[in-house]
Amino acid sequence: EYWKALLFYEKALEIHEKTLPPNHPSLAISYDNIGLAYNNIGEYSKALSSHEKALEFFQKTLPSNHPDLAISYNSIGLVYEKMGEYSKALSSLEKALEIQEKTLPSNHPDLATSYNNISKVYYNMKNYSEAVSYLEHALDIFQRALPLTHPKIQNIKAGIKFVKEIMKNIQ
Repeated sequence: EYWKALLFYEKALEIHEKTLPPNHPSLAISYDNIGLAYNNIGEYSKALSSHEKALEFFQKTLPSNHPDLAISYNSIGLVYEKMGEYSKALSSLEKALEIQEKTLPSNHPDLATSYNNISKVYYNMKNYSEAVSYLEHALDIFQRALPLTHPKIQNIKAGIKFVKEIMKNIQ
């Protein structure tokens, strides 16, 4: 259904371009949605292009620490991660986290999600100690923000256990 979603997002963008001023935030959101759809169908270069257009719009129209910028940086980082470009992924994901740390409460679940996203990149780079460190930050935040039985908490705990097991086996 991602192809169908992509068609709707592209139609929405077409309508927005005809009816809204050229710096309207809805244009950036449309580009971001198109990027998400492309990412989900594996068209990473198109996803990256769309997310970068969204980021450009946000950079022109929003303050430098606006949470929407963090969303764009996060989206770009996730695409780079899927492309195997881990240093670029880290750069974007860390920019997202930096903005979130300045603008969100310390127990906000989006912070935990960002820590988790960064941990995945470190895991893919085989930097397991950093992966665990970021997972532990994510766990700490989720435990303060969510009920202790929440699946996200269980998933993070399982991730920590998994990575620590790998570390034990390679020593």
